[in-house]
Amino acid sequence: MARALVIINCIILAIGNCGGPLIMRLYFNNGGHRIWFSTFLETAGFPIIFIPLLFSYLNRRKSNNNEGENTRFFLIKPRLLMAAILIGILSGFDNYLYAYGIAYLPVSTAALIIASQLAFIAIFSYFMVSHKFTPFTINAVVLLTVGAAVLGMHTETDKPVHETHKQYMIGFLVTVAAAVMYAFLLPLVELAYQKAKQPMSYTLVLEVQMILCFLASLVSLIGMLIAGDFEALPKEAREFKLGEAMFYVVAVLSAIIWQGFFLGAIGLIFCASSLVSGIMISVLLPITEILAVIFYHEQFQKEKGLSLALSLWGFVSYFYGEIKADKDKRIQEEAQLNSLPRRTRSTEC
Repeated sequence: MARALVIINCIILAIGNCGGPLIMRLYFNNGGHRIWFSTFLETAGFPIIFIPLLFSYLNRRKSNNNEGENTRFFLIKPRLLMAAILIGILSGFDNYLYAYGIAYLPVSTAALIIASQLAFIAIFSYFMVSHKFTPFTINAVVLLTVGAAVLGMHTETDKPVHETHKQYMIGFLVTVAAAVMYAFLLPLVELAYQKAKQPMSYTLVLEVQMILCFLASLVSLIGMLIAGDFEALPKEAREFKLGEAMFYVVAVLSAIIWQGFFLGAIGLIFCASSLVSGIMISVLLPITEILAVIFYHEQFQKEKGLSLALSLWGFVSYFYGEIKADKDKRIQEEAQLNSLPRRTRSTEC
């Protein structure tokens, strides 16, 4: 069951991680300009989570009726609820930073920058949830950081023709900030799970995800209200290059696909750890890169190639280190188990 959950969350995360940035860029490429609206779409699909929660509730109620117990629809307790509210508000601002970056950067460039968040996840995980550093982890952190820095060079060759250098650089820096902030949020979610003081289940993970997205959507709605998006959207829909109907199709698909990203990411934290979730997000980088080049004909300069090579090197280094550490741990556990009978026999003699 645990392995099945990992696979399901990986698939959901892959769809959201690769499809989310592409459909967001589709909105901006065809006349979309509202960044807070785009931010809102990243989490607006949270009502979908009610469906699996309803099935879980009905299943629990059926079991509890046989035992004569009352069934609560929501399992979350105040301690975890408060943590989810705080993380949800922070996620709303992080989503805005990411949407701002996508508005001014090619998808392939933004994906390479986001890949650097694995380095920050490793650092935050070390201090927040006591994940250990290894030489391979340090090597990966350095390579991913250098890979992101390489993209900062010769940015004029990557800048879309309709944007100024200032807009591009702001988009670049804001995307870096989004990567750092999300790298902080993933271990924070894992820490909230550890400090919840209640048994964690996948149903509870879904509840946390729904609360996170609800609060993040609320932050986005307030931003839309202040920015005047509600008045501007009808006109933007009429002037959308793909047609008014496609404007709403893109909006709905964006909300659904992005929900897959967040649900998969938070699900992997529950099944494994925040670091594994960050690794999976980063591993999908080459797929996002290829899809951006295919669908949007984005240029792939030598700086991007070097950054991608350094990022992949970092991934391989990290994975090798994790595999080696896991193998060493199993060998150590087997050695301890094998030593137990010998001690018993020597005691009997």
